[in-house]
Amino acid sequence: MNACLRDLSKLVIDAFRDALDACGVKARFFLTQNDGTLMDAAYAERFPVLTFASGPTNSIRGAAFLSGVAEAIVVDIGGTTSDVGALHKGFPRQATVAVEVGGVRTNFRMPDVFSFGLGGGSLVVDGPGGIKVGPTSVGYKLTKEALVFGGETLTTTDIVVAAGRAYLGDHKRVANLDKSLIVRTEAKIADMLETAVERSRLSPEPLPVIVVGGGSILVHDRIAGLEIVKPHHFAVANAVGAAIAQVSGEVDRVYSLTSLSRADAIGDAQQKATAVAVAAGARAETIEVVDVEDVPLAYLPGNATRVRVKVVGDLHVA
Repeated sequence: MNACLRDLSKLVIDAFRDALDACGVKARFFLTQNDGTLMDAAYAERFPVLTFASGPTNSIRGAAFLSGVAEAIVVDIGGTTSDVGALHKGFPRQATVAVEVGGVRTNFRMPDVFSFGLGGGSLVVDGPGGIKVGPTSVGYKLTKEALVFGGETLTTTDIVVAAGRAYLGDHKRVANLDKSLIVRTEAKIADMLETAVERSRLSPEPLPVIVVGGGSILVHDRIAGLEIVKPHHFAVANAVGAAIAQVSGEVDRVYSLTSLSRADAIGDAQQKATAVAVAAGARAETIEVVDVEDVPLAYLPGNATRVRVKVVGDLHVA
């Protein structure tokens, strides 16, 4: 999969380079990757798969920065879909099982993010089976097709405006919506959000839910009984997450503990991970360890153990 995407990644990254040159920007060029950190453009050309799901990851990192909360569930609601993931130490929690991308079972890191069809442009249909919200959406045509903007399509945005929970467009165009329809639609939206949040929880601990994205006007009450945090500038959390991203370094290797201790093995891995991060553009004095994992390997001789260490640091600005 990575090899198949290299030509496309080079085409896209070259287009970015040309755009930066045209604007007179001479700075070093980085892209965000799906662990919430940055990578050099040349590295992204070699490993485009590391950009998979970097969009939701940016929103999760931006939510942590804007709210000041490091342990939480993040719900990012856009115009078409909602992405739900967990924050751990200010970074997206990584998936612990193999993730399928386009039907292909993969074996590389991915954030544990769940997406579903709920957004500000999602269609609301009242049928024989009850209220249906999404996954069909007017998308970027919201300001043309939604009722409050002069269109003929009933969307979730129309519902929240009619309920008096948001003030967009022309309220008079939805003033006569059936009250029962409004109540049932809001209940359906709440149920969809609760299901998604519960899916992202790994423990009964009452973590807060940080709600970001332009479509977060759909949320007005607790989700699954959990406290809601809607920070200032919530609508641009994605851009904020990309802007404040740090540079990472990661080492994953096997050590034999016959000649050195477990602590020495982890210390060596930390040094090597730090060197990787500094080489990638991080400031050495800002490096901190965010994840350490060691797993004994019973099938190898010499008391072997696999050590994985990840560090992050602030981007070095010359």
